[in-house]
Amino acid sequence: MPRSGSVDVHQHLWTPRFVEALRARPRAPRLDGWTLFVDGAAPYPADPADHDVRRRAALAVADGLDLALVTMSAGLGVEWLPPAQASVLLDAYHAGAIDLPLPFRAWAAAGLVDPDPEALEALLDNGFVGLELPATALLDAAGYDRCAALLSVLERRGAPLLVHPGLASASDGRPGWWAPVVDYVQQMHAAWYAFRAVGRDRFPGLRVCFTLLAGLAPLHGERLRARGGDDRGRIDPDAFVDTSSYGPRAIDAAVRVLGVDVVVHGSDRPWATPPVTGLGDAGDAAVRSTNPLRLLHGSRPPTPRPRSGTAARTLTDDRTLTDDRTLTDDRTLTDDRTGGPA
Repeated sequence: MPRSGSVDVHQHLWTPRFVEALRARPRAPRLDGWTLFVDGAAPYPADPADHDVRRRAALAVADGLDLALVTMSAGLGVEWLPPAQASVLLDAYHAGAIDLPLPFRAWAAAGLVDPDPEALEALLDNGFVGLELPATALLDAAGYDRCAALLSVLERRGAPLLVHPGLASASDGRPGWWAPVVDYVQQMHAAWYAFRAVGRDRFPGLRVCFTLLAGLAPLHGERLRARGGDDRGRIDPDAFVDTSSYGPRAIDAAVRVLGVDVVVHGSDRPWATPPVTGLGDAGDAAVRSTNPLRLLHGSRPPTPRPRSGTAARTLTDDRTLTDDRTLTDDRTLTDDRTGGPA
């Protein structure tokens, strides 16, 4: 796996084998032609061109990527199916994903009714970069108990975890955007704080990435402090958030709270397009290369120090913004080297 270059940690790509397995199912999750049926979400008419491997590989090159990591998508709900049903889809997903050409690599998936750590070991041996789990599996201590054997494999082997939204609640009478905008965000918010409350103590060496900026959960630190929570400005250097489905305002806010070192590039293609971060060249290099490679391979970032001749501005507590950028009166990031937006 590359140790340099530009990385997208969060894409989806249905291989022909996985499509065939979804079409063979009589109930959700299933495909009828190219219409996706998933419990808790409105039927989704997928575009077959979005899952053309050659087209997607060319698109990854056009995006400047050296590595694009695909997931099965925990939003399908495969992990919670009875084991006999889940195994058909999991086997199809893994068989197709492992054969994808460069620049693609893949996250493994796992059934959660009867978790199989030995199967995960084999998948990691075969080249999967880590494991994707649904946020709905990691919302409390009981969830961490259920997933403990899988998470122990990741921690021992130094492989990362990707936390992705799981099945949404029933969507009857709700607009089609409700599940991704409400349910998924709420799941990720809860999963972020469950990891903080339970997961990190249980798995101190685990590297984890929360998709969609963890539902913007890190921005609620002020409320956490107001309600007696333990938030003294400490940043977990091995708990990352990806940028999928958000733009420069939300990304800027996350960087102000967490610092740039734990923000990674995730596009959620083909369901979304790569975001413009607004962080400038240095910030983009961190988000697209340095940080995702650290998520995949480990090693913590050095303690940030102001550059010679620049006055670093304090963001919160002991965190500083050191890349020649300052906060202007209108609270936008500017680049001292150019005077323009960062």
